Amino acid sequence: METLIPIINRLQEVFLTVGAEVIHLPQIVVVGTQSSGKSSVLESLVGRDFLPRGSGIVTRRPLVLQLVNVPPLEERTHADNGNGTKQKSQNSYPGIKAEEWGTFLHCKNQIFTDFGEIRKEIEEETARLSGDNKGINSEPIHLKIFSPHVLNLTLVDLPGITKVPVGDQPEDIESQVQEMILSFISNPNSLILSVSPANSDLATCDALKLAREVDQDGRRTLLVVSKLDLMDAGTDALEVLLGRVIPVRLGIIGVVNRSQHDINTRKSVADCARDEQAFLQRHYPSLASRCGSRYLARSLSRLLMHHIRDCLPELKTRVNVLSAQYQARLSSYGQPVEDHSATLLQIVTKFASDYCSTIEGTARYIQTSELCGGARICYIFHETFGRTLQSIDPLGGLTEMDILTAIRNATGPRPALFVPEVSFELLVKKQIKRLEEPSLRCVELVHEELQRIIQHCSAYSTQELLRFPKLHDSIVEVVTGLLRKRLPVTNEMVHNLVAIELAYINTKHPDFTDAAQVSASVNSQQTETLQDGGKRWKTEKAVEEKPAGEKSKASGSAFSSPTKGQAINLLDTAVPVSRRLSAREQRDCEVIQRLIKCYFLIVRKSIQDSVPKTVMHFLVNHVKERLQSELVGQLYKQPLLRDLLIESQDTAQQRTEVAQMLEALQKASQIISEIRETHLW
Repeated sequence: METLIPIINRLQEVFLTVGAEVIHLPQIVVVGTQSSGKSSVLESLVGRDFLPRGSGIVTRRPLVLQLVNVPPLEERTHADNGNGTKQKSQNSYPGIKAEEWGTFLHCKNQIFTDFGEIRKEIEEETARLSGDNKGINSEPIHLKIFSPHVLNLTLVDLPGITKVPVGDQPEDIESQVQEMILSFISNPNSLILSVSPANSDLATCDALKLAREVDQDGRRTLLVVSKLDLMDAGTDALEVLLGRVIPVRLGIIGVVNRSQHDINTRKSVADCARDEQAFLQRHYPSLASRCGSRYLARSLSRLLMHHIRDCLPELKTRVNVLSAQYQARLSSYGQPVEDHSATLLQIVTKFASDYCSTIEGTARYIQTSELCGGARICYIFHETFGRTLQSIDPLGGLTEMDILTAIRNATGPRPALFVPEVSFELLVKKQIKRLEEPSLRCVELVHEELQRIIQHCSAYSTQELLRFPKLHDSIVEVVTGLLRKRLPVTNEMVHNLVAIELAYINTKHPDFTDAAQVSASVNSQQTETLQDGGKRWKTEKAVEEKPAGEKSKASGSAFSSPTKGQAINLLDTAVPVSRRLSAREQRDCEVIQRLIKCYFLIVRKSIQDSVPKTVMHFLVNHVKERLQSELVGQLYKQPLLRDLLIESQDTAQQRTEVAQMLEALQKASQIISEIRETHLW
């Protein structure tokens, strides 16, 4: 199981090259306030003095520290001298003549054997991105230290928690530090090493507070109580170390840090470790074996190995799933173009096929959130257009006075004995004309849907076209132009459908059954009229036989001329807008209304059937048949090929990034597969 930490270190190096944050690797994150002793704890784990020192915030960038246990120099030198092939194969560090050394990820092939140079490189790399104003930066520094005196560990040292900005620090330095810390400890596969000084109240420890926010049950938190030797006289940290103040599930370990005097006098870390153990034996004899830097190193290594063992199955699954996803993404970006002619024809043919398939309803990718393509066109024909026509009232906009006025205008100066046919034609044409607007609107809706289908083509075609923005724009322009050319033709044909109905009112239409019924009704009315006329003639004859005096008197009173100066201008009398109709006028209006309604329904049925057929023939089917030939004719031109098939910078960059990520995932999968099942137990 000791090989698990080096394997995680290798995985970390693999993913660091691509800047991947999609994989949460097991690691130990060190959290604490400023001057809580974090740096001293890390140096005690390494056994060397290599971290920057100073007042205020010194750690201003995350430091990813990998500790690698290597054989001593003498053993490695012995292997280099050729004493056995097996020993040669076991030596992975040939040519390095140092007991301990360090390497930085940003300094490739450069080995630091002087730990003072390591400190200087950390300071310079921090200043390079964070500047000299004590600001922080989330870009980590990756340091790997090889030594026979360390245990295999992976730690992340973060900037100390601060409250008040000093110097040129930004005003929100506190929130910046907390956001950075939370971004690391929110990783569910990380262990949180919370450092709190013994001479401060543990209940006010900011590090523990942040740890509780992301690890409420405390399964990932380990507490280190530093500076045990700086507590006030007569006090100790026994209650804290025993977990009676604040219990911590992974344990509480006390350590003694190097003092500033020890640093100034260059006291070695090994000597400080011996003094630490002596202090613990004097003041905490019952806990001496479970405290100190050496015990902390062993505990961290053991905890990390067990944590890696628990996380490894999920990590392996995650790597395999991401490998499949990135492989699919890389395939969707396609390969760099080599044969421009073949690529253009392939894309154009695929787009035309997907466009037609979307209309026919046979596309590979079917929308489930909304109607599109042929389904929406069908909805427009039978729901939108059909319901609109059905909602039109055959007699809408016609009043009885309008009908009566049309009848009277059609008779001229002579009073009509029968309803004139001309009035029916005039009125029914006016109603039929109302069918033209919804018919043209139907054409417009289908045209809009054909435009939308461009964006609803299959996912492969869309992704392929996104690689070539100019080709995508050109295809959209060609299809739009083809639709634009067909729109006036279709509108003209639909207009002609209505004009045809207006050109000839076929009163002999087989479905115009009301005409025969109305004709029979009119004949019966004629007979009644003749009979009434005979009766009136006899009455008038009897009146004529009255005495001449009475007749003269009656005529004189009835037709006497108006007196002079009292002339009446009949043209000034207003025509009444509405009035009570006589029985005959009411009967004539009902006849016309019945005829208009019957004939209008015949024409509406014809228009409702003819308009969709016209739209399909002159617009939809024409576009389907001409689309591919139009695209090839407009775009397949040698001067345009290279210009159209220039990839967008985003696509090329994304393909490179996805390819690098896929390579990293494949390497990670290979590294994980090296772990045998027996290594986990």
